[in-house]
Amino acid sequence: MSYHAACRGGVVLLSLTAIFNPQQTPPVTTPLFRPLITDDMHTVDRIIRSDLHSDVVLIRQVAEYIIGAGGKRLRPALVLLAARALGVSGEAVCKQAAMVEFIHTATLLHDDVVDESPLRRGRDTANALFGNAASVLVGDFLYTRAFQMMVGTQNLRILEVMAEATNIISEGEVLQLLNIGNTDIDEAAYLRVIQYKTAKLFEAAGRVGAMLAQATPAQEQALADYGMHLGTAFQIIDDVLDYSGDADTIGKSLGDDLAEGKPTLPLIYVMQQGAPADAALVTEALQHANRDHFAAVLAAVQRAGALDYARARAAEAAEAAVRALDALPDTETRTAMVELARLSVSRDA
Repeated sequence: MSYHAACRGGVVLLSLTAIFNPQQTPPVTTPLFRPLITDDMHTVDRIIRSDLHSDVVLIRQVAEYIIGAGGKRLRPALVLLAARALGVSGEAVCKQAAMVEFIHTATLLHDDVVDESPLRRGRDTANALFGNAASVLVGDFLYTRAFQMMVGTQNLRILEVMAEATNIISEGEVLQLLNIGNTDIDEAAYLRVIQYKTAKLFEAAGRVGAMLAQATPAQEQALADYGMHLGTAFQIIDDVLDYSGDADTIGKSLGDDLAEGKPTLPLIYVMQQGAPADAALVTEALQHANRDHFAAVLAAVQRAGALDYARARAAEAAEAAVRALDALPDTETRTAMVELARLSVSRDA
Protein backbone atom coordinates (compact mmCIF):
# COMPACT_ATOMS: atom_id res chain seq x y z
CA MET A 1 0.00 0.00 0.00
CA SER A 2 1.39 3.40 -0.94
CA TYR A 3 1.74 6.31 1.45
CA HIS A 4 -0.78 8.29 -0.57
CA ALA A 5 -3.31 5.48 -0.22
CA ALA A 6 -2.69 5.28 3.51
CA CYS A 7 -3.31 8.97 4.20
CA ARG A 8 -6.67 10.67 4.29
CA GLY A 9 -7.06 12.37 0.95
CA GLY A 10 -3.38 11.84 0.07
CA VAL A 11 -0.56 14.35 0.53
CA VAL A 12 1.83 16.23 -1.69
CA LEU A 13 5.41 14.99 -1.86
CA LEU A 14 7.46 16.49 0.96
CA SER A 15 11.14 17.14 1.42
CA LEU A 16 12.40 15.34 4.52
CA THR A 17 15.17 17.92 4.73
CA ALA A 18 12.64 20.61 5.53
CA ILE A 19 10.87 18.33 7.99
CA PHE A 20 13.84 17.45 10.16
CA ASN A 21 16.32 20.30 9.88
CA PRO A 22 15.52 22.65 12.79
CA GLN A 23 16.96 25.55 10.81
CA GLN A 24 14.38 25.18 8.04
CA THR A 25 10.84 26.49 7.85
CA PRO A 26 8.26 23.68 8.28
CA PRO A 27 6.35 22.73 5.14
CA VAL A 28 2.70 23.68 4.79
CA THR A 29 1.68 20.06 5.43
CA THR A 30 3.45 19.22 8.70
CA PRO A 31 3.69 15.49 9.43
CA LEU A 32 2.69 14.29 12.87
CA PHE A 33 6.21 13.34 13.96
CA ARG A 34 7.69 16.82 13.54
CA PRO A 35 5.96 18.55 16.49
CA LEU A 36 6.63 15.52 18.67
CA ILE A 37 10.41 15.96 18.43
CA THR A 38 10.93 19.60 17.40
CA ASP A 39 12.21 20.70 20.82
CA ASP A 40 14.43 17.65 21.11
CA MET A 41 15.83 18.26 17.63
CA HIS A 42 16.78 21.79 18.67
CA THR A 43 18.57 20.26 21.67
CA VAL A 44 20.34 17.81 19.36
CA ASP A 45 21.44 20.71 17.17
CA ARG A 46 22.83 22.55 20.21
CA ILE A 47 24.74 19.46 21.35
CA ILE A 48 26.15 18.90 17.85
CA ARG A 49 27.56 22.41 17.73
CA SER A 50 28.92 22.21 21.26
CA ASP A 51 30.62 18.86 20.73
CA LEU A 52 32.14 19.95 17.44
CA HIS A 53 34.52 22.18 19.37
CA SER A 54 38.22 21.67 18.72
CA ASP A 55 41.22 23.89 19.28
CA VAL A 56 42.25 23.03 15.72
CA VAL A 57 40.68 25.67 13.49
CA LEU A 58 40.51 23.54 10.35
CA ILE A 59 38.57 20.83 12.18
CA ARG A 60 35.99 23.39 13.27
CA GLN A 61 35.76 24.86 9.78
CA VAL A 62 35.23 21.57 7.95
CA ALA A 63 32.91 20.07 10.56
CA GLU A 64 30.81 23.24 10.81
CA TYR A 65 30.61 23.41 7.03
CA ILE A 66 29.14 19.95 6.58
CA ILE A 67 26.94 20.03 9.70
CA GLY A 68 25.76 23.51 8.76
CA ALA A 69 24.59 22.21 5.39
CA GLY A 70 21.64 20.76 7.28
CA GLY A 71 20.29 17.54 5.86
CA LYS A 72 17.41 15.33 6.87
CA ARG A 73 18.70 14.39 10.34
CA LEU A 74 16.73 11.15 10.00
CA ARG A 75 19.07 9.03 12.07
CA PRO A 76 19.05 11.23 15.19
CA ALA A 77 15.29 11.65 14.76
CA LEU A 78 14.98 7.87 14.87
CA VAL A 79 16.87 7.71 18.19
CA LEU A 80 14.46 10.29 19.61
CA LEU A 81 11.34 8.59 18.27
CA ALA A 82 12.42 5.11 19.40
CA ALA A 83 12.99 6.29 22.97
CA ARG A 84 9.84 8.43 22.97
CA ALA A 85 7.76 5.48 21.75
CA LEU A 86 8.58 3.88 25.10
CA GLY A 87 7.95 7.06 27.12
CA VAL A 88 11.53 8.36 27.45
CA SER A 89 13.09 11.63 26.32
CA GLY A 90 15.57 14.20 27.62
CA GLU A 91 19.16 15.38 27.40
CA ALA A 92 20.73 11.91 27.55
CA VAL A 93 18.67 10.72 24.59
CA CYS A 94 19.48 13.90 22.64
CA LYS A 95 23.18 13.38 23.33
CA GLN A 96 23.16 9.94 21.75
CA ALA A 97 21.03 11.18 18.87
CA ALA A 98 23.78 13.73 18.19
CA MET A 99 26.34 10.93 18.43
CA VAL A 100 24.56 9.00 15.68
CA GLU A 101 24.54 12.11 13.49
CA PHE A 102 28.30 12.46 14.00
CA ILE A 103 28.80 8.89 12.77
CA HIS A 104 26.62 9.61 9.75
CA THR A 105 28.44 12.87 8.98
CA ALA A 106 31.80 11.11 9.15
CA THR A 107 30.60 8.60 6.57
CA LEU A 108 29.47 11.45 4.30
CA LEU A 109 32.89 13.08 4.43
CA HIS A 110 34.59 9.81 3.53
CA ASP A 111 31.97 8.93 0.89
CA ASP A 112 32.47 12.17 -0.97
CA VAL A 113 36.21 11.59 -1.15
CA VAL A 114 35.76 8.03 -2.44
CA ASP A 115 33.09 9.10 -4.95
CA GLU A 116 34.92 12.31 -5.92
CA SER A 117 31.58 14.08 -5.50
CA PRO A 118 31.50 17.83 -6.22
CA LEU A 119 28.07 18.52 -4.68
CA ARG A 120 26.08 17.49 -1.62
CA ARG A 121 22.79 19.10 -0.56
CA GLY A 122 23.22 21.64 -3.35
CA ARG A 123 26.59 22.91 -2.06
CA ASP A 124 30.22 22.16 -2.77
CA THR A 125 31.32 19.07 -0.89
CA ALA A 126 33.84 19.53 1.90
CA ASN A 127 36.51 17.73 -0.12
CA ALA A 128 35.90 20.04 -3.09
CA LEU A 129 36.34 23.05 -0.81
CA PHE A 130 38.96 21.95 1.71
CA GLY A 131 40.66 19.02 -0.07
CA ASN A 132 40.56 15.26 0.34
CA ALA A 133 43.08 15.08 3.17
CA ALA A 134 41.17 17.50 5.38
CA SER A 135 37.87 15.72 4.70
CA VAL A 136 39.24 12.29 5.61
CA LEU A 137 40.94 13.53 8.77
CA VAL A 138 37.93 15.53 9.98
CA GLY A 139 35.78 12.47 9.30
CA ASP A 140 38.13 10.56 11.60
CA PHE A 141 37.72 13.30 14.22
CA LEU A 142 33.94 12.97 14.06
CA TYR A 143 34.16 9.18 14.45
CA THR A 144 36.34 9.45 17.53
CA ARG A 145 34.26 12.25 19.03
CA ALA A 146 31.17 10.08 18.56
CA PHE A 147 32.84 7.26 20.48
CA GLN A 148 33.73 9.68 23.28
CA MET A 149 30.02 10.55 23.47
CA MET A 150 29.12 6.84 23.68
CA VAL A 151 31.59 6.25 26.49
CA GLY A 152 29.87 9.06 28.39
CA THR A 153 26.76 6.88 28.71
CA GLN A 154 28.75 4.27 30.67
CA ASN A 155 26.62 1.75 28.79
CA LEU A 156 28.82 -0.93 27.26
CA ARG A 157 26.00 -2.28 25.10
CA ILE A 158 25.60 1.05 23.30
CA LEU A 159 29.33 1.02 22.62
CA GLU A 160 29.09 -2.56 21.33
CA VAL A 161 26.12 -1.78 19.06
CA MET A 162 27.76 1.29 17.54
CA ALA A 163 31.15 -0.40 17.15
CA GLU A 164 29.49 -3.24 15.23
CA ALA A 165 27.46 -0.77 13.15
CA THR A 166 30.46 1.33 12.12
CA ASN A 167 32.37 -1.84 11.21
CA ILE A 168 29.53 -3.12 9.02
CA ILE A 169 29.09 0.30 7.40
CA SER A 170 32.76 0.16 6.42
CA GLU A 171 32.23 -3.29 4.93
CA GLY A 172 29.29 -1.91 2.97
CA GLU A 173 31.44 0.88 1.58
CA VAL A 174 34.02 -1.63 0.40
CA LEU A 175 31.31 -3.86 -1.11
CA GLN A 176 29.96 -0.87 -3.01
CA LEU A 177 33.45 -0.06 -4.25
CA LEU A 178 33.92 -3.64 -5.45
CA ASN A 179 30.61 -3.48 -7.31
CA ILE A 180 31.51 -0.39 -9.34
CA GLY A 181 30.91 -1.31 -12.96
CA ASN A 182 29.71 -4.80 -11.97
CA THR A 183 27.01 -5.71 -14.49
CA ASP A 184 26.52 -9.20 -13.05
CA ILE A 185 25.19 -8.00 -9.69
CA ASP A 186 21.71 -9.20 -8.76
CA GLU A 187 19.06 -7.66 -6.52
CA ALA A 188 20.08 -9.70 -3.48
CA ALA A 189 23.67 -8.43 -3.70
CA TYR A 190 22.40 -4.87 -4.14
CA LEU A 191 20.22 -5.18 -1.04
CA ARG A 192 23.15 -6.52 0.93
CA VAL A 193 25.18 -3.42 0.08
CA ILE A 194 22.48 -0.96 1.10
CA GLN A 195 21.62 -2.88 4.25
CA TYR A 196 25.29 -2.70 5.26
CA LYS A 197 26.06 0.79 4.03
CA THR A 198 22.84 2.64 4.88
CA ALA A 199 20.28 0.58 6.78
CA LYS A 200 22.73 -0.58 9.48
CA LEU A 201 23.01 2.90 10.99
CA PHE A 202 19.21 3.27 10.95
CA GLU A 203 18.99 -0.09 12.71
CA ALA A 204 21.56 1.01 15.29
CA ALA A 205 19.71 4.30 15.86
CA GLY A 206 16.49 2.44 16.62
CA ARG A 207 18.29 0.02 18.92
CA VAL A 208 20.13 2.79 20.81
CA GLY A 209 16.87 4.66 21.39
CA ALA A 210 15.33 1.46 22.70
CA MET A 211 18.25 0.78 25.04
CA LEU A 212 18.12 4.31 26.43
CA ALA A 213 14.44 3.65 27.22
CA GLN A 214 15.29 0.30 28.88
CA ALA A 215 13.15 -1.57 26.39
CA THR A 216 12.28 -5.24 26.69
CA PRO A 217 14.24 -7.53 24.34
CA ALA A 218 11.18 -7.78 22.06
CA GLN A 219 10.73 -4.01 21.94
CA GLU A 220 14.45 -3.44 21.28
CA GLN A 221 14.41 -5.91 18.40
CA ALA A 222 11.25 -4.34 16.99
CA LEU A 223 12.81 -0.88 16.94
CA ALA A 224 16.02 -2.25 15.41
CA ASP A 225 13.97 -4.02 12.72
CA TYR A 226 11.98 -0.85 12.10
CA GLY A 227 15.20 1.08 11.56
CA MET A 228 16.65 -1.54 9.22
CA HIS A 229 13.54 -1.65 7.02
CA LEU A 230 13.18 2.15 7.08
CA GLY A 231 16.81 2.56 6.02
CA THR A 232 16.35 0.05 3.20
CA ALA A 233 13.29 1.89 1.87
CA PHE A 234 15.06 5.21 2.21
CA GLN A 235 18.12 4.11 0.19
CA ILE A 236 16.08 2.49 -2.57
CA ILE A 237 14.19 5.76 -3.02
CA ASP A 238 17.49 7.68 -3.01
CA ASP A 239 18.57 5.47 -5.92
CA VAL A 240 15.25 6.05 -7.69
CA LEU A 241 15.58 9.82 -7.33
CA ASP A 242 18.92 9.72 -9.16
CA TYR A 243 16.85 8.87 -12.24
CA SER A 244 13.62 10.72 -11.49
CA GLY A 245 14.25 13.60 -9.10
CA ASP A 246 14.80 17.31 -9.58
CA ALA A 247 18.47 18.26 -9.29
CA ASP A 248 17.75 21.43 -7.32
CA THR A 249 15.50 19.55 -4.90
CA ILE A 250 17.75 16.56 -4.24
CA GLY A 251 20.87 18.75 -4.07
CA LYS A 252 23.00 16.83 -6.55
CA SER A 253 23.20 16.24 -10.27
CA LEU A 254 20.99 13.56 -11.77
CA GLY A 255 22.93 10.61 -13.09
CA ASP A 256 25.63 10.72 -10.42
CA ASP A 257 25.22 6.99 -9.76
CA LEU A 258 25.63 6.21 -13.45
CA ALA A 259 28.67 8.49 -13.70
CA GLU A 260 30.22 6.58 -10.79
CA GLY A 261 29.37 3.18 -12.29
CA LYS A 262 27.02 2.21 -9.44
CA PRO A 263 24.61 -0.61 -10.35
CA THR A 264 21.53 0.49 -8.40
CA LEU A 265 18.16 -1.27 -8.42
CA PRO A 266 16.62 0.56 -11.42
CA LEU A 267 19.60 -0.44 -13.58
CA ILE A 268 19.72 -3.99 -12.22
CA TYR A 269 16.06 -4.40 -13.10
CA VAL A 270 16.63 -3.23 -16.69
CA MET A 271 19.61 -5.55 -17.12
CA GLN A 272 17.65 -8.54 -15.81
CA GLN A 273 14.08 -7.82 -16.95
CA GLY A 274 14.30 -5.21 -19.71
CA ALA A 275 14.28 -5.72 -23.46
CA PRO A 276 17.57 -7.16 -24.74
CA ALA A 277 18.56 -3.89 -26.45
CA ASP A 278 17.88 -1.89 -23.29
CA ALA A 279 19.73 -4.39 -21.12
CA ALA A 280 22.74 -4.17 -23.45
CA LEU A 281 22.60 -0.37 -23.40
CA VAL A 282 22.59 -0.20 -19.59
CA THR A 283 25.34 -2.80 -19.34
CA GLU A 284 27.59 -0.80 -21.64
CA ALA A 285 26.80 2.48 -19.86
CA LEU A 286 27.68 1.01 -16.47
CA GLN A 287 30.91 -0.46 -17.75
CA HIS A 288 31.98 2.92 -19.13
CA ALA A 289 30.56 4.93 -16.20
CA ASN A 290 29.84 7.94 -18.36
CA ARG A 291 27.11 10.50 -17.72
CA ASP A 292 26.89 11.09 -21.48
CA HIS A 293 24.75 7.92 -21.62
CA PHE A 294 22.26 9.26 -19.06
CA ALA A 295 19.45 10.28 -21.43
CA ALA A 296 19.49 6.92 -23.23
CA VAL A 297 19.73 4.99 -19.96
CA LEU A 298 16.86 6.99 -18.46
CA ALA A 299 14.69 6.16 -21.47
CA ALA A 300 15.54 2.46 -21.05
CA VAL A 301 14.72 2.64 -17.33
CA GLN A 302 11.36 4.20 -18.11
CA ARG A 303 10.52 1.68 -20.84
CA ALA A 304 11.22 -1.21 -18.49
CA GLY A 305 9.11 0.21 -15.66
CA ALA A 306 12.20 -0.01 -13.45
CA LEU A 307 11.36 3.02 -11.34
CA ASP A 308 7.90 1.69 -10.53
CA TYR A 309 9.44 -1.66 -9.62
CA ALA A 310 12.01 -0.04 -7.33
CA ARG A 311 9.37 2.12 -5.65
CA ALA A 312 7.27 -0.99 -5.06
CA ARG A 313 10.24 -2.72 -3.40
CA ALA A 314 10.78 0.38 -1.25
CA ALA A 315 7.10 0.34 -0.28
CA GLU A 316 7.44 -3.31 0.76
CA ALA A 317 10.35 -2.38 3.02
CA ALA A 318 8.37 0.53 4.49
CA GLU A 319 5.44 -1.76 5.27
CA ALA A 320 7.82 -4.23 6.92
CA ALA A 321 8.96 -1.32 9.10
CA VAL A 322 5.35 -0.58 9.98
CA ARG A 323 4.68 -4.22 10.93
CA ALA A 324 7.73 -4.20 13.22
CA LEU A 325 6.01 -1.54 15.32
CA ASP A 326 3.26 -3.97 16.36
CA ALA A 327 5.41 -4.86 19.38
CA LEU A 328 5.20 -1.30 20.72
CA PRO A 329 2.48 0.43 22.74
CA ASP A 330 -0.23 2.09 20.67
CA THR A 331 0.78 5.72 21.13
CA GLU A 332 0.93 8.94 19.14
CA THR A 333 4.65 8.34 18.65
CA ARG A 334 4.06 4.92 17.11
CA THR A 335 1.51 6.48 14.76
CA ALA A 336 4.10 9.09 13.84
CA MET A 337 6.67 6.39 13.11
CA VAL A 338 4.20 4.64 10.81
CA GLU A 339 3.77 7.93 8.97
CA LEU A 340 7.54 8.38 8.72
CA ALA A 341 7.98 4.94 7.15
CA ARG A 342 5.42 5.68 4.47
CA LEU A 343 6.71 9.18 3.84
CA SER A 344 10.16 7.73 3.17
CA VAL A 345 8.70 6.21 -0.01
CA SER A 346 6.69 9.23 -1.21
CA ARG A 347 9.40 11.83 -0.67
CA ASP A 348 10.90 13.98 -3.43
CA ALA A 349 14.34 14.57 -1.85
